Amino acid sequence: MVMLEGLHPQNPTHMMRLTTNERTARRVADLIVETFDPSETASAAFENEATLAWEVEVYFARQPDEQAMRDLVEIAAGKEIAAAVYFEILAEKDWVKASLDGLSMVEAGRFVIHGSHDRSRVPLNTIGIEIEAALAFGTGHHGTTRGCLLMLDHILKQRRPVHVLDVGTGTGVLAIAAARALHRPVACGDIDPIAVEAAASNARLNRVGTLVHPVVAKGIGHPALNRPYGYDLIFANILARPLIRLAPHIASVAARGGDIVLSGLLDRDVPGVLSAYRAQGWHQLSRINLEGWACLHLKQGGAAARRQD
Repeated sequence: MVMLEGLHPQNPTHMMRLTTNERTARRVADLIVETFDPSETASAAFENEATLAWEVEVYFARQPDEQAMRDLVEIAAGKEIAAAVYFEILAEKDWVKASLDGLSMVEAGRFVIHGSHDRSRVPLNTIGIEIEAALAFGTGHHGTTRGCLLMLDHILKQRRPVHVLDVGTGTGVLAIAAARALHRPVACGDIDPIAVEAAASNARLNRVGTLVHPVVAKGIGHPALNRPYGYDLIFANILARPLIRLAPHIASVAARGGDIVLSGLLDRDVPGVLSAYRAQGWHQLSRINLEGWACLHLKQGGAAARRQD
């Protein structure tokens, strides 16, 4: 199963590759994701279908410090694994298009994420979301995005939210999914202007351009995201530190009785994030674990938590 964090940086020049076992591959990829800016460095851990070995690939926008990278791998996996790392110089290529063209369809409940090459293969009675080549996080192939889609599908079986907010929208997958399912406007924003442009383009591609208008925003810091009576469903698929920092702000725009869905969390991140939201009166209702990542469903009050593995 593939674990992707972001897409290839624009015009990557160098790549680092490592062949190892699943546990080590995930650990190395996780450390690299946490260490580097995703606009400059992209990491993937995946099982090679031909050899059944796990591989780590890291793409760089400029020449990396090879010794520093080996030192980082040594921290995660030891000297022997670090010694097996090797580097390549990449020829010019449309890496973003190549990345998406090579991705298969991903099903998450009623939602199916696909590229243009799979448009005709989307099953009937599902909501297909087509993602075109773009420099932004979130194609649905990463466990964090798929976990959020599964959580959205679960929530929609219980009720139909009216006002939805997607914080850190990336390519806009979650906002588009909610708009397609609910036929209602969905507020969304991202700190990255490139992501906002990609999300807007994807919204138009998926025929919800009139419902999804992404804005450039740090957290919820944009007038378009301010709603007097709050949102009854909020997604925040980012990383642990910004989720903790944004806890008071996200809680402040959540409507009473609403739902908050948080993702972008490794298992070790969950206690700290839950503590930050408990301080705001929110508690875990359920949890989905995918590919080493956790997706949390929060409600106000002290409802007992359950897992949805």
